[in-house]
Amino acid sequence: MQRTLVKHALAAEAAKERILVEGWVRTRRDSKAFSFLEVNDGTSLASIQVVADAGIPGYEDIGRMSTGASVAVEGSLVESPGRQKWEIQATRLRLIGASPESYPLQKKGHSPEFLRSIAHLRPRTNLFGAVFRTRSRIAAAVHRFFLDRDFVWVHTPIITASDCEGAGEMFRVTTLDPLADNKGYEHDFFGKPASLTVSGQLEGETFACALSNIYTFGPTFRAENSNTSRHAAEFWMIEPEMAFCDLQGNMEVAEAFIKHIADTMLADDSGDFDFFCRFVDKGLRTRLEEVSCKKFVRCSYTEAIEIMRQSGEHFEYPPHWGMDMQSEHERFLTEKYFRGPVIVYDYPREIKPFYMRLNDDGKTVTAMDVLVPGIGEMIGGSQREERLDVLEGNLERMGMDKEAYSWYNDLRRYGTVPHAGFGVGFERLMMFVTGVQNIRDVLPYPRTPRNCEF
Repeated sequence: MQRTLVKHALAAEAAKERILVEGWVRTRRDSKAFSFLEVNDGTSLASIQVVADAGIPGYEDIGRMSTGASVAVEGSLVESPGRQKWEIQATRLRLIGASPESYPLQKKGHSPEFLRSIAHLRPRTNLFGAVFRTRSRIAAAVHRFFLDRDFVWVHTPIITASDCEGAGEMFRVTTLDPLADNKGYEHDFFGKPASLTVSGQLEGETFACALSNIYTFGPTFRAENSNTSRHAAEFWMIEPEMAFCDLQGNMEVAEAFIKHIADTMLADDSGDFDFFCRFVDKGLRTRLEEVSCKKFVRCSYTEAIEIMRQSGEHFEYPPHWGMDMQSEHERFLTEKYFRGPVIVYDYPREIKPFYMRLNDDGKTVTAMDVLVPGIGEMIGGSQREERLDVLEGNLERMGMDKEAYSWYNDLRRYGTVPHAGFGVGFERLMMFVTGVQNIRDVLPYPRTPRNCEF
């Protein structure tokens, strides 16, 4: 007898020996002489039907094998006369863990808000089982994309003394009691201010300037008091960094990356992608196919602003040069004007961080945003400022401590090279490939303002 995963049992061609399936009961139906159990072990969206005749070993516990109970089923895989191709004719049942009637995931519809309150159980539902299996597959696809191109995966620190974005919206790391200790940083664990990282980019640049092409993939944290469907306090970021690369090269890698992720999802035959297309977002397949096959439009920020100004479209935030584009602007460009993915580049320097390379016009920097239909901004990146004097001028202009970034400036002092990179929010990527509209529903345990459960 062999242990068989439900996904493998459903794909079987013949039953040559007895099998063992272990999982959780979704439903049970009883008659006088037998019972039907629907069992799912989480390996696929589909469950397998079990036919258990009265009198087999373990059948005496059938009344306790209710929704949510865990069971072990021994039997033979046989062709099913019903809708499914295969079913298990049970020869033995074993109740592993009973589930009382108070089990909150009875077979009925549940709102996303309710399911977030029981995040420890929601992976057992069809939607969230599909979401988190997909999360695993897409994470593997991320690594595959970069490793196939000879990028080195670098683990950048979670605790940092640097503020990459210069925004100050960081979680402080301290061992001092804020309610009792009235001490300076010299008494703290690190002897200086420390925070959870908002990005691994700056540390990643040091490795790119030694190993040429690297990427980071790990958790990041923003103490931004935002309760929108697109923001979370803890999320994962993918950040490649490439030495000897300019803005054009950066855009090419970013486009190839998004196409690779779209192609990965389109090739999924597990049933999860079909589930998203049927029950979450009926336009998902078409949107991913368009991203996969269309060349991404390149459009300068200045051109984009003028397009919107001349469009006659009513915007909540009227577009003007110098503003940071809002979600409504990104969606207009991708879904109404260009009807496809767009890379907007050369943004005003006043709205971008200190490390982005200044263009010759003195007003814009070599920044880029990759915008896709249905989501808006998917990627943000830039060519980095490789000129020491310009970088130091940026730090001074923004009132930042040059001494704190002396190690970063050393990259420009010792063998500087043009280099570029970008950042992708992994959860934003997950929303893109699943059609799920709220970032809280693609995170296992979402962290948002006033919410840090589990």
